[in-house]
Amino acid sequence: MIAGWVHGDVMKPPFFLLIAAILCIKAPASTISVVPIFEPLSLQGTDVDEAVSDTGESLQACIASRPMAMSGDFPEALVEAIRSPHLLPSNNPNYKVQEANLLVLCNITIDAEMTPDGLDARIDVSQLAIPPEVDLTARQILKLAIGALRKTLEAYQLPLKKPLNVNLAIVGADDAKSHLRDLASRFTLAPGPAAP
Repeated sequence: MIAGWVHGDVMKPPFFLLIAAILCIKAPASTISVVPIFEPLSLQGTDVDEAVSDTGESLQACIASRPMAMSGDFPEALVEAIRSPHLLPSNNPNYKVQEANLLVLCNITIDAEMTPDGLDARIDVSQLAIPPEVDLTARQILKLAIGALRKTLEAYQLPLKKPLNVNLAIVGADDAKSHLRDLASRFTLAPGPAAP
């Protein structure tokens, strides 16, 4: 009986090491980084105009950055975060706007996938519906979204050493939205300056 007890104690450390090794292998490793995410925001309910259209008209919209704690595949997760719901904090009880992100307000989705050639980003306008309180055209909203995408990826690119090729597609543009297809583009983001 003592021999069985001793044998059991001798076997416990290797057994627990094996279990611990299996758990470590199966445990997902995740790094959480605080990163700037730029978003196209509606300024409805405020008294300011910020963005300027191609024709010089002031728009009640802007591209603004906010820090987010992110994990996942970068830069894909960063692109998807551009569409995060955004309730603007306010100290004024008269400000009652519950959503400011134009992509959320207008049912526009955005995603991306890394390929051997670079980043394939897609803005999907198939469910586009601009609420009456948003005084912007679909084209103006998409230009703001593209600006937010570019700024988010530029911030991501700063510490990197290789350029990032981006292929931006506008998908879901049926005949009624065909005028938006020409906003698709290809661009290359240069890496940030070399560290001294």
